[in-house]
Amino acid sequence: MSSRLDVIAIMALAAGVIAREAAPAAAPAAALQQRGQMPTLGRPTQAGDETPLLDFDTYFLGTWTYEGVVPDSPLGSGGSISGTATFNKVSDTVYEALTEAAGPDGRFTVKERIEYQKDQKTMTRQVTDSRGFTYTQHAPVGADLGGFYYIYFESEPFMAGGKSVKLKDSLRLVSPGNFRVATTISVDGGRYTNLGNPWWRKQGVDPAGK
Repeated sequence: MSSRLDVIAIMALAAGVIAREAAPAAAPAAALQQRGQMPTLGRPTQAGDETPLLDFDTYFLGTWTYEGVVPDSPLGSGGSISGTATFNKVSDTVYEALTEAAGPDGRFTVKERIEYQKDQKTMTRQVTDSRGFTYTQHAPVGADLGGFYYIYFESEPFMAGGKSVKLKDSLRLVSPGNFRVATTISVDGGRYTNLGNPWWRKQGVDPAGK
């Protein structure tokens, strides 16, 4: 009887060891905190909690890549498009970005001058596109208690391809390593339609924050 109990005890101990070895390792604490600037409160968030102001330097400075598919529009032919953009700091409130991209109509560049009014939570950017048009956009900068930031750019009307165009660019900043841009276009005063929603990913940064 004693021998049988010893065998059962050994089998139970072995099963416990196997279960511990098979259990997945806990995610590193740093990976869980890479989503954004929202601090760990140690409690559930509340409606009155304040979100940190967006740190433009942390989120944007550096080189980014993106790719996606766009439809035909006054901006150019539809098809696959990809590019590399570099953001640089000019002063405490002014930034510049240069995008080198390629699409169905060939290569083109986009130059941006961005003014960030941090305390007012607003941005203004002036965009010059080598395809033959320029425009200005204004945006409020929002955030949620989950640590995500949102920038809603809307342009003034401008001429492109012989049409009056307005653009809206909605940026969802998931982390300092990636964000998504949902762009819509209005032509000659018509309703806004989808112009693409590619992910942008920063070079040298794990988008998942690992």
